[in-house]
Amino acid sequence: MTAVPPGVTAGIAVFDRHTGQFVQQFNADHQFRSASVVKLLIVLDFLWDRGPQYDVPVADRERLDVMLRSSDDDAASHYWDELGGAAIVERMVERLGLTRTAGPPATHPGFWGYVAITAADTVRIYRYILDSAPQPVREYVMELLHRPTRHGTDGFDQYFGIASAFDPDFSIKQGWSGFQGSSGYRSDRAKPDSTLDLVSDALHTTGTVGLDDRSIVAVFTLHPSGTQYEQAYAAVTELTAGLTVPGGVRAAAS
Repeated sequence: MTAVPPGVTAGIAVFDRHTGQFVQQFNADHQFRSASVVKLLIVLDFLWDRGPQYDVPVADRERLDVMLRSSDDDAASHYWDELGGAAIVERMVERLGLTRTAGPPATHPGFWGYVAITAADTVRIYRYILDSAPQPVREYVMELLHRPTRHGTDGFDQYFGIASAFDPDFSIKQGWSGFQGSSGYRSDRAKPDSTLDLVSDALHTTGTVGLDDRSIVAVFTLHPSGTQYEQAYAAVTELTAGLTVPGGVRAAAS
């Protein structure tokens, strides 16, 4: 694995679905603020009780499409409010057996981007989607994750990490927060009453790599506040490219 850059905090987990084993773990249980990775829990909670047909109204399809493919924050805020806020996280923690995922700190109850999550729990989320979820749920969610737009609706390039390191078979749900001009939630400069780091700039790449989604990859990173997005983008991509990922085909160097 490529060394974690100085000043960067990282949490990493790579899981091989063929062997049922973790290939790499580094700080896999360290809690990070989720940024947009929590959108995975939001869509699963929305779909949970819609069986057996799992019909999704047209308006919701449009919102979920842009939320998962383009990481749209307005769509996530809509469902956060509609589905009960932190209760979404509480329900999904129990349903999926997540061990280190929790709602936002008491100081920021409405901030879905401040949900605490880990690389190991993110692997558990993807394992549920791929191996345990009802087929309509799996197909619906993964079809969207396999077709990410190059840029989020806030204009940020979301092809860092997995999307730049591997080609052509990947899916992603990325997260970014704190960078100047980003729509991800950023805290006040004062440290809130929370052990979760809400100040450092966050950049996370999560998803699957290889034919039939062979490997699940979760790379969470925090960078010193004020880090340029391009610098963090390059660092996360280099870190991800240095991982051992069964089934992954390295992207050609540009």
